[in-house]
Amino acid sequence: MELVLIFSSLLIAVLVCLFVKRRIVVECASLLAVAIALVESILVALRVAAHGEYSPHVFFSVDALGALVMLIISIVGCATVGYSIAYLRKETAQNVIGQRRVRQYFILLNLFLMAMFLAITANHPIFAWIAIEATTLATAFLISFYNKPSAMEAAWKYLVINSVGLLLGFFGTLLYFTAMHSLDGNEFVSWQMLLQNAAFLDPLIAKIAFIFVLIGYGTKVGLAPMHTWLPDAHSKAPAPISALLSGVLLNVALVVVLRFKLITDAVVEPSFSQILLIVLGLLSIFIVALIMLTQNNYKRLLAYSSIENMGIMSLGFGFGGLGVVGAIMHMMYHALIKSTLFLSAGTIFLRYHSTKIAKIRGMLTALPVSGALFFIGFLAITGTPPFGIFFSKVLIVTGGMHVHPMMSALALVLMAILFIGFFKQVSAMAFGDVPTEVEVGEKNIWLILPPLALLVLFVVLSFYLPPFLSTLIRSAASHY
Repeated sequence: MELVLIFSSLLIAVLVCLFVKRRIVVECASLLAVAIALVESILVALRVAAHGEYSPHVFFSVDALGALVMLIISIVGCATVGYSIAYLRKETAQNVIGQRRVRQYFILLNLFLMAMFLAITANHPIFAWIAIEATTLATAFLISFYNKPSAMEAAWKYLVINSVGLLLGFFGTLLYFTAMHSLDGNEFVSWQMLLQNAAFLDPLIAKIAFIFVLIGYGTKVGLAPMHTWLPDAHSKAPAPISALLSGVLLNVALVVVLRFKLITDAVVEPSFSQILLIVLGLLSIFIVALIMLTQNNYKRLLAYSSIENMGIMSLGFGFGGLGVVGAIMHMMYHALIKSTLFLSAGTIFLRYHSTKIAKIRGMLTALPVSGALFFIGFLAITGTPPFGIFFSKVLIVTGGMHVHPMMSALALVLMAILFIGFFKQVSAMAFGDVPTEVEVGEKNIWLILPPLALLVLFVVLSFYLPPFLSTLIRSAASHY
């Protein structure tokens, strides 16, 4: 019932946006739909925490990690829809976009949310692949929302690279299906059935299949060297969409990789998939460390930070043990704080009309609240204590010290370099004299509340995890 309400509410919102021209109706329908999704996601999470995996229908199944990601989708979704209303009203007032574009935006946004919910709850690998591909199509139009040449280029780059990557992931998925040769072709092949029949999968085929899946879905995750689309796409999309792309979509794709990892580990030694995840994770952090010091665009800065953090999660799942617990916590914390950063960046853009770091001076004076949110978000995302990401990084590195001490030490050094690069850029934006053409002060509270709510939730969860969340994290860690 919960999943039916989530999908039906978002679908109704899409239809309302499609056929109703009144802006207030479009906005309210979208906000109501995502609010319903949030309530139902909480109910699903409570159910999974109390009773284990939730399978209301053969087509759908939600485990502990899936329930956590559903919460992430709905919480960040609520914040981004609420922020989008104020953000687009501001852009409409400045004649950047028209009313028709607003309707198109909310249609695509609701479809994007619906596709992510489907990807995380689908009980069939092919349905999950279709849903991930659907997110590509919806977000490609959102990335090119402003119809600027650079945005169009970023959208095409995103579309082509991700489509090719997902095609490789689809091929890998089909290789896993060779384990089902004993069936007559009429059975519904679920994730659970693939895992149960893993013994019939040839070990060599399993290794080849996981490599294809890791490269294919890893493209969507943003792991290096398949990351080249991410900085362009995340920097050119409207700020609320960037928040969903970095904070949510990357996690959805990572969960699909982890589900295939479970099947692979049942056939070959877990060390095979773990080494691959560790190598790609370290490579992602290393590449970003080289780029961060010279980056001149603050939205691209945040996009590269997403690559780094997905690399950190990959390390955690590769290290195993405590590393997995840390990676799951990192997934939750990163989603909240990265969304806070992108929404705050949207307000900075509305005020300064530029994404160039060199043109942003006196941010804390011009935007006392949004500037502070951005600066606090920087401290949190880089793992400064006592924020939650500090503890998740400690768990990941501690887990790594037991199995791969040299790689853990290298990761620590690279994260220190990243902190220096990030601090250099953000401190330049935060202080100094405000340009004469920039207005000082904030009047629109609706541009402040969504990122503030995400930051408050992040801080609370850094010090206190509700029992049901702790149960989900422990259950997911023991499973993956």
